[in-house]
Amino acid sequence: MLQFSCDETAPVQPDIPDTEYCFFVAGHTYGKPLVDNIGFHPPFKKKFDLIHQRKARFGILTGDIVIGSTKQNWDEIDQDIDSLGLPVYFAVGNHDMTDRALFETRYGDTYYSFKQNDDLFIILDPNLDHWNISGDQWQFFEATITRQKDSCDIVFVFFHQLLWWQEDNRYQNVIPNFTGGRGDSINFWTEVEPLLHTLDHRVILFAGDVGAASWSADYMYDSYDNITFIASGMGEGDGDNFIIVRVGADKTVDYELIALIGDDIHALGDLTDYTLP
Repeated sequence: MLQFSCDETAPVQPDIPDTEYCFFVAGHTYGKPLVDNIGFHPPFKKKFDLIHQRKARFGILTGDIVIGSTKQNWDEIDQDIDSLGLPVYFAVGNHDMTDRALFETRYGDTYYSFKQNDDLFIILDPNLDHWNISGDQWQFFEATITRQKDSCDIVFVFFHQLLWWQEDNRYQNVIPNFTGGRGDSINFWTEVEPLLHTLDHRVILFAGDVGAASWSADYMYDSYDNITFIASGMGEGDGDNFIIVRVGADKTVDYELIALIGDDIHALGDLTDYTLP
């Protein structure tokens, strides 16, 4: 993905001395549906200084980065990321894949992994098979987990679609922006979650297809056993948000839910206060 030098002059966040590293996660960053912004959703761009104040080392975009995959749209995103001045990783959404060949020519594979301070980061692309992680991507996912599990602490997994959502499960009321392209049967609960559930590691999953419509959820948080589910997005208005993630020296993980609209960045409260309806 895009790699840029960090701004060494960014101010230090004074009240988190035990933070090992920090990053941000933002979903649906093209913003309001059917609006073709120049680059990112404007309220998100206004928070670039805040991202630097938090000393984020990098960011991860959880899909629908552009309204459509065109050279102009990606050029505009590249310019915005250049102005941010941080490494940014893409977990692609359905809008980003309207021209898959163009994306892959510019940025490479749509599923991959990297390490940060002995933590494993995995980026997946459910657009390849109707929300399934299958075929070569499943082999990559399984092999990465198997190869890295003895040398990593926390496992972070990122994708666009709200893969844990079903019409008849405990997440049924956490409505995604869009369920188009979802297969009649997907393998999240039969293969992906069971593989992660067997790990001795804490596993934190992020999805980004929320927050763009009046009917969809703005964000969510849920946790059981070793697994945590988080979704975050923007575009609808009052609930627009992204998340600052801090990993402590003791491997605690804290989340700061940043409201994009209004003067109070904490107007939406604490992410971990979310309760399933």
